[in-house]
Amino acid sequence: MLTLGRLRVVGKLRSSDTPGSADTRVMTASDSGVAPLGPGSLTWQLGFRRTALLLAGRALIMQTAHPIVGAGVRDFSEFRSDPWGRLDRTVASLQSQLFGGPDSVREARRLRELHESFTGTGFAGEPYRALSPEAWAWVHLCNFDSAAVFVDLFVRPLSDAERERLYAEYRQVGRILGIRDDDMPPDVPALRAYVADMIESRLAPNTSTRDLLDVMSLHDVRPPQRRFPRPLWAALRPAGRFLLRDASVGTLPPRLREKLGLTWTDAQQRHLLRLAALVRRASPAVPARLLHYRPGYRALRAARAG
Repeated sequence: MLTLGRLRVVGKLRSSDTPGSADTRVMTASDSGVAPLGPGSLTWQLGFRRTALLLAGRALIMQTAHPIVGAGVRDFSEFRSDPWGRLDRTVASLQSQLFGGPDSVREARRLRELHESFTGTGFAGEPYRALSPEAWAWVHLCNFDSAAVFVDLFVRPLSDAERERLYAEYRQVGRILGIRDDDMPPDVPALRAYVADMIESRLAPNTSTRDLLDVMSLHDVRPPQRRFPRPLWAALRPAGRFLLRDASVGTLPPRLREKLGLTWTDAQQRHLLRLAALVRRASPAVPARLLHYRPGYRALRAARAG
């Protein structure tokens, strides 16, 4: 397996991802001793907008292109049979991590215990373990990378200082999840170099990325609600494809799009930019309690009260 042991911008990244190796263990909650995020954080000030679902697929594509994550999704995820339920549970978990206070520690423990048994054989016949440090960190760092892209495009551009502050907060959450400092780049420039290196040396198309893109295209996917009128679903599916798949594909790093064999035209880029402008203009008119998921709204109110 390829490793990131040579990547200097991250520091002492671990190179062993073989099941049974002591290096595959992540920290426990008691080892981390890190306080959860609170009202003073930029994360709480930003809340969690429902429009963030526009780029939910971006993080998932980047994550499943990692060979360990992709193999784990192939073997243990139900996103094919229950895509809407899987999405709801992913969003709920992420909000617990960011806005849960003490619950964020319990959620981190739950996630580690859940993934402890996720082992198997990868796409090239190699053994894998979901809790390998590289894969565990990659999933979390993709969440930050996509969150920052969403804010920049659909809310407002982040300043360099804000981006560093937000990343520092995600590193804080990462420690609670059991990710070691050595497995997370120290700052945003190092993160950019790390992502570029991961795309070039580790990420590749696989059955999970292809299945995910197919699901995001809404082929043979049932409506989000059981009683949703089928004629209405048929009429909305083309728009849903653009909102779920194209917005995610269009915001992927261009080199990753190329490696995954995904095309992106100038016309599609113009459509995406128009959508982003529309979301930015319309969002201030929506009451915050409706615009944000409930945990994000509560965090936003707490941040404003402080």
